[in-house]
Amino acid sequence: MIHVPMIFPGQASQAVGMATDLMTGTGPAAEYLSGIDDILQYDLSQLMRDGPVEILTETWNAQPAILAHSVAVALELREMGILPSVVAGHSLGEYSAAVAAGALAPDSALRLVRRRGELMFAAGQRIPGTMAAVLGLDADTVEQVCQTVTAKHGVVVVANSNTTTQIAISGEVAAVAAACIALKEAGARRAIPLNVSGAFHSPLLEHAAREFSAHLDETEISGAECPLIANVTAASAQTPAELKSGFHAQLTSPVRWHEIMTNLCQGGAGLPKAEVVLEVGPGRVLTNMAKREFPQVEFIPVGTREDLETVLDKIGGSG
Repeated sequence: MIHVPMIFPGQASQAVGMATDLMTGTGPAAEYLSGIDDILQYDLSQLMRDGPVEILTETWNAQPAILAHSVAVALELREMGILPSVVAGHSLGEYSAAVAAGALAPDSALRLVRRRGELMFAAGQRIPGTMAAVLGLDADTVEQVCQTVTAKHGVVVVANSNTTTQIAISGEVAAVAAACIALKEAGARRAIPLNVSGAFHSPLLEHAAREFSAHLDETEISGAECPLIANVTAASAQTPAELKSGFHAQLTSPVRWHEIMTNLCQGGAGLPKAEVVLEVGPGRVLTNMAKREFPQVEFIPVGTREDLETVLDKIGGSG
């Protein structure tokens, strides 16, 4: 067996045609993907293959689609004898990570993220909110500006700290707009509105988090077979209670992704330094963010059958 760190992408990694090659042939990926429509009681697999992109991108479709793709690849890797030594996932990706670590059953995770997406969308209808990407400022400066704007215009908070200079903010529509202006004045290179249905990872999702808690209570969560670096704490979580707490708090708390990657790549939070990291699932968003900040680590996206055919050669005996 080879053990290697694995990271899992979140929303915005979806694309029409995703996982199509994994749906054909034999093996655990094809077997799993052949059953996702029955699990969810609608034709997600056709939507993944054929779109349209506008429907696939809707929160309640994108989330289970990305998880299904990521889990399918993780199942193939396990069949090949490649297991995670530590896992982390960006927002939604934390659920894929939990499946790979043996803490969530694939079917349960699929149902859970479908409901998560529905509740997140509904929260945006109840209290209109939005998000923006801020480039060229550090998280502390963005946080200070958000606090100042919140006092004057309404709630806006740091939602994702992706890299040292790529931060997402989230909150009420007017407050996010005001924050974008203030952040540019503070030196941001760009502040770009994001096409999202709500203020994810902000206090505006408190109602959704309360509703989601009931679904977490109904879902069997086991202890993880390896450390999972949690979004909310950037520290290892393995017990069912720790994982459940993280899943719940995630909806209203920032994703501490840069801190997570620093701990993973530089040996923080009691973890060994990573030399090779697999990005498991659609696209290479996480790889692109990380490779500039952690050039000493080799990041390998694994999302297609072709990737699976070459991954053993790429990781060698690193595990």
